[in-house]
Amino acid sequence: MTLTDTGAAAPPAVVAERLTKIYGRGDAAVHALRGVDVGFATGAFTAIMGPSGSGKSTLMHCLAGLDTVSGGTVRVGDVELTGLTDRQLTMLRRERIGFVFQAFNLLPTLTAEQNIRLPLEIAGRQADQVLFDRVVRTVGLADRLRHRPAELSGGQQQRVAVARALINKPQVIFADEPTGNLDSRSGAEVLSFLRTSVRELGQTIVMVTHDPVAASYADRVVFLRDGSLVTELDRPTPQSVLDLLLKLEG
Repeated sequence: MTLTDTGAAAPPAVVAERLTKIYGRGDAAVHALRGVDVGFATGAFTAIMGPSGSGKSTLMHCLAGLDTVSGGTVRVGDVELTGLTDRQLTMLRRERIGFVFQAFNLLPTLTAEQNIRLPLEIAGRQADQVLFDRVVRTVGLADRLRHRPAELSGGQQQRVAVARALINKPQVIFADEPTGNLDSRSGAEVLSFLRTSVRELGQTIVMVTHDPVAASYADRVVFLRDGSLVTELDRPTPQSVLDLLLKLEG
């Protein structure tokens, strides 16, 4: 099944075609992805879901250039990842992709502001101060910029991580279980900020999650089972997501 966004005015931010990923060889081979065709719309929030072992994290890692593919192609914008050198992949991730992980991955000795600016420092670029102020305002961190991670709550730390991902104006942000280490209130805050970044900053977000409530913040959910895309859901609600998951696990 081909699951692509065709209604968007802009071309998809990320496209996978006939994507396969096999771990191991011979009798020990594991087919994590089986000919996946999927596109992710520019300026949209898409969630990837499926039962445990369905291939959702593998798909995200291949889309983001964090893992090699066994077959097929991945394009981020107009760049095909297949065949890029390690250095070229590193540059692509630095310039076009943002990441938000379950672990916040903040440097403990740096303030919130320094952590947010870190990708620009690494790239040797100056921050767009207007964008910086807008991102900080969007994620609600204006009064926490001088605090170090240990002085912030879990939800605030993850918001710093979101701001850090946004500051480089990436073509797409990949979020891997971004609320996995948070309580429900902090998780809701982070998901709201992710959704706001799509609405107000035009950001593209692809999120892997196992949580139907988290998925309901997205514009669209795509579902995997046994390494294949099987269906999708627009304008999801927690109940509609849960109902589909139960069918897939049944």
